[in-house]
Amino acid sequence: MFDLSGKIAFITGATGAIGSAIARTFHRQGAHVILSGTNVEILNSSASELAGNVSVCNLDLSKADEIPISYQKAEEANGFIDILVNNAGITRDKLFMRMTNDSWEEVLDINLTAPFLLMREAVKSMIRASKGRIINISSIVGATGNPGQANYTAAKAGLVGMTKTVAAEIASRGITVNCIAPGFIDSPMTKKLADEQKEKLIERILMRKIGTPDDVAAAAVFLASDEAQYITGQTIHVNGGMFMV
Repeated sequence: MFDLSGKIAFITGATGAIGSAIARTFHRQGAHVILSGTNVEILNSSASELAGNVSVCNLDLSKADEIPISYQKAEEANGFIDILVNNAGITRDKLFMRMTNDSWEEVLDINLTAPFLLMREAVKSMIRASKGRIINISSIVGATGNPGQANYTAAKAGLVGMTKTVAAEIASRGITVNCIAPGFIDSPMTKKLADEQKEKLIERILMRKIGTPDDVAAAAVFLASDEAQYITGQTIHVNGGMFMV
């Protein structure tokens, strides 16, 4: 079940906690994974750990003009890309009234515009092949909002809306487009929180525990699999009951 043998997956933000977990899970299920990011040293180290059936793509998502070119080169080098995972994301937190134009634009460029550009490029080949999977990593805050993150929540909510629209446009071509919205996940970002902050957050989680990157990866491998062929335009919330749709 959830066999990805023979599939090729392009994963952005592959050096992060969630991105690397998705890459490991896909690889374990037989996929050839293309690890995308800006830290080539970490990408190469991750590729060495996976030991085969893996490629590296040095891609800076802040450079919009380079995104389609890099994706095309990755496909030329590895073959048709069956699965695109838009996982990369950044935060530039500040209260709404104090948020600068640069902070707003930088977050939307990476978290929303880059996925748009990658999806648009990926869909060209997927339509020709009459198959494909696109998985966008949104966030719980895209549905709930979060003080200090007007830019991030706007981008993540926008990603959900864009997912639904693209899913509707290409469903008849055998391509599915879905979102995963992680909640409070154990990562370097959450490790920076004070113990008191963590305790307050955990109190809001019905399962009374922090999620793991592998929890998100499990949802991703399902959506990437043949078993999920009848699911499109959906958002799967992986949050331990912190928020229910």
